[in-house]
Amino acid sequence: MTGATSAGTAPGTARHPRRTRLFALAVFGLQAAVEAVRHNRLRAGLTSLGILFGVAAVITMQAIGQGAQQEILQQMVLLGSNNVIVTPVALKSDDRGPARNGGGGASGGGAGSANGGGRGGSSTEIKKFSPGLTYADAQAIARMVPAAELVGAEIALGTTITRQQQARPGKVVGVDTGYFRLTNLELDRGSWFTPEQMERGLPVAIIGAGVRVRFFTAESPIGKQIKVGDIWFTVVGVLADRRIDADDAARLGVRNANQDVYIPIHAMLFRLRDRGRITARDLGNGGLVFINGEQNGADAQAERENRNQIDRIIVRVANPQQVTPVVDVVQRMLTRRHNDVPDFAVSVPELLLRQQQRTKTIFNIVLGAIASISLVVGGIGIMNIMLASVLERIREIGVRRALGATRAEILLQFLSEAVLISGVGGVAGILLGVSLSAGIARFAAIKTMISPWSIVIAFGVSVAVGIMFGVMPARRASEQDPIYCLRYE
Repeated sequence: MTGATSAGTAPGTARHPRRTRLFALAVFGLQAAVEAVRHNRLRAGLTSLGILFGVAAVITMQAIGQGAQQEILQQMVLLGSNNVIVTPVALKSDDRGPARNGGGGASGGGAGSANGGGRGGSSTEIKKFSPGLTYADAQAIARMVPAAELVGAEIALGTTITRQQQARPGKVVGVDTGYFRLTNLELDRGSWFTPEQMERGLPVAIIGAGVRVRFFTAESPIGKQIKVGDIWFTVVGVLADRRIDADDAARLGVRNANQDVYIPIHAMLFRLRDRGRITARDLGNGGLVFINGEQNGADAQAERENRNQIDRIIVRVANPQQVTPVVDVVQRMLTRRHNDVPDFAVSVPELLLRQQQRTKTIFNIVLGAIASISLVVGGIGIMNIMLASVLERIREIGVRRALGATRAEILLQFLSEAVLISGVGGVAGILLGVSLSAGIARFAAIKTMISPWSIVIAFGVSVAVGIMFGVMPARRASEQDPIYCLRYE
């Protein structure tokens, strides 16, 4: 029993002194490295600059890359996942075909216009007529495209919003049932439009957060009335505040919902303006709901010439893999409905954003690779300085070897010095990289994000550079002949 106990405890007692010795060697190597760095502060500081700038550059590039990725993901949320967007394309006046009468087809006088100079006996090509983008197109897509999970339409007009002697320019947007789901808009208070309100085009409205702050500062807007153009609407809901930059909204083609008034699409067509029905009132400019004083401006002229009943159709596809087939089907269907007149465009914002994300990712990889060169240059600098340090301290190596130091102890001493220099440079580089990222976000208006993992990886890379480029000088120091070192002058 005694022999068994002794045999069982022998390995533990043998390992304990070994761990103690290794710990003592590590502490001694670190102390020697600190003393050597302190003795040559300027040289050590200059040596660590390569690591410092390399780590700072890597952290800054990662912060910019992650910020760009987060920004693109937020833009995808604004645009909606797997959405297909159909928008009208402005054509020349002679490209669309004959003028419409009361929203009808190319009949009556329109047919005569299509024939052009037919009365003179000359044979001219009959121009094809297109009604433009209409609400019927959106309804047809919803009926005939099985992969379309949700279809919504949008009509936007510039107008004047008025309440209690306060008036401001704004937008009134006619929408259908699925629009708010398609654009990921949330309700802060009140309720959505009911099916009856949508179908009958009742004078009800959902206002943005900015409109509420402007016109209803001291009271709840629910149940109150607000004047849009010449029509009074009852407020039934208020949208949650969506913080989006005006430039981002214009670039992405999304609405700044905070400043808009939303009404049922049939209320827009019945009560305000239906571009698909040209009347004498419209031609006389009386039917425009443009902001007062801007009827003769460029916006009013564009609205006067606009013959598209709606401004945008949004189609959400249930399966991401079916986005491309849906685009093809919608393209073919609308081409047929518009008599081969190319007065619409079908786009997939998510694919465009993913391509943008891929471009930025490639750009960040290139910049990161360039920044990593600084780490390599810094590592080469560490190797160079450590080789010079070995030659300067060759007598010290001989004395230590003569006093019983092993090759492993000499190697550990010089390797600790190289790791210390690179580690200090890495910490300084992390501080500089964080500062640069914050400065870029503040002064250059570029979104940056620093993750803890990027800091850990950057510090680990700096230590790894010290080890990789410090091993060769340390091995060269440990392999020196003690007698040669003592005789070296």
